[in-house]
Amino acid sequence: MRIAIIGTGYVGLVSGVCLSEFGHDVVCIDKAASKIARLNNGDVPIYEPGLEEMIARNVSAGRLHFTTELADPVADADVVFIAVGTPSRKSDGHADLSYVYSATREVAEVLRGFTVLVTKSTVPVGTGDQLERIIGEVNPDADVAVVSNPEFLREGAAIADFMAPDRVVVGSNDDRAKTVMAEVYAPLDSEKHPVVFTSRRTAELTKYAANAFLALKLAYINEIADLCEEVGANVQDVSLGMGLDSRIGRKFLNAGPGYGGSCFPKDTLALVKTAQDHSRPIRLIETIVGINETRKRAMARKVERAIGGDVRGKTIGILGLTFKPDTDDVRESPALSIVQALLDKGALLQAYDPEGMEAARELMPEIDYRDDAEAVARGADALVIITEWDEFRSLDFPRLKGLMNEPVLVDLRNIYSPAHVAEHGFLYESVGRSDRAR
Repeated sequence: MRIAIIGTGYVGLVSGVCLSEFGHDVVCIDKAASKIARLNNGDVPIYEPGLEEMIARNVSAGRLHFTTELADPVADADVVFIAVGTPSRKSDGHADLSYVYSATREVAEVLRGFTVLVTKSTVPVGTGDQLERIIGEVNPDADVAVVSNPEFLREGAAIADFMAPDRVVVGSNDDRAKTVMAEVYAPLDSEKHPVVFTSRRTAELTKYAANAFLALKLAYINEIADLCEEVGANVQDVSLGMGLDSRIGRKFLNAGPGYGGSCFPKDTLALVKTAQDHSRPIRLIETIVGINETRKRAMARKVERAIGGDVRGKTIGILGLTFKPDTDDVRESPALSIVQALLDKGALLQAYDPEGMEAARELMPEIDYRDDAEAVARGADALVIITEWDEFRSLDFPRLKGLMNEPVLVDLRNIYSPAHVAEHGFLYESVGRSDRAR
């Protein structure tokens, strides 16, 4: 099929590349000429394992193209995906749909023949209705069906999630569009990776409902972790005991410094606002949003306690700045709040992240950025693991101890066992485990 993707951000680029891997002819479109130039030169602007190789393979095969020109690719397309940003509005927390609306107007002007317009961006319930209205105003003669096809991509595992999804959700009120979308996803094994057809509004809500539920699991286990520290229990064992129940499941039950990234924070907030606007407030999600915000700064207080109650003038080494491993994304990362809280208390910070330092420098210029974990440890009064990158799972503790002012490790991801770290003479603090060790 001939497919046009509007937007080459994380969702648009991954989706476009994977659709070309399916065998479709895909054109990825973006107004940012510098980004398109980089992509045409084989330079991938985001870090996602396996993406660079997949782009090269499909560009070479002639199935994948990048351009700043919208008119011809859209006019020729069977399907047009809108995959532009929907950030939270600073004024009220609602999803900002201005980019979606603008893209829809541009698409409407050049549509030719029957076309399926798909919102891949995460949008509130009823957005598809608004897009139909916009198209009708701009091009009353357009033969178009508006479809919702929300993404469920985990950064760091996005290619696997697209190529072998738990499910694909397609919301459409048009039988012709359902036939087209079934063809788009025909390469998937329908037994292992079902395509679920719903109404458009149902699909729009499903994305928010799913992300909010996962955020709920994370917030819940973090609350349990706090209780574990007080009563002498181990949150990892609690998580295992819960997660082995098939009704609950083990995923998203890892205690830590709170959730972040490009989806959970804005999607939970958008769902809260949508529910409030319809006089059906979801109190659980409202509470989760608050819990997650206070959680991040509470982790800074854990660091403060670990080094004696006062971080002013102390040097703290930060390991990990992205919101999760295997991505360069620092948006809404817990590290942002933790770093700011420590800076506010007068700490001196030096940090390292395998992929996120370029983005982090723009948001956290006060940090002294180092080249590796050993450089971060040099002269530090404490090390803090915020992101569980694999290279932080095998730290050379004897070496680090010799470099540090004080051998203190605060492990906010529970990578290590207390006994293992204590063997090397470190004071060790973790999350949801009462056995502080030295």
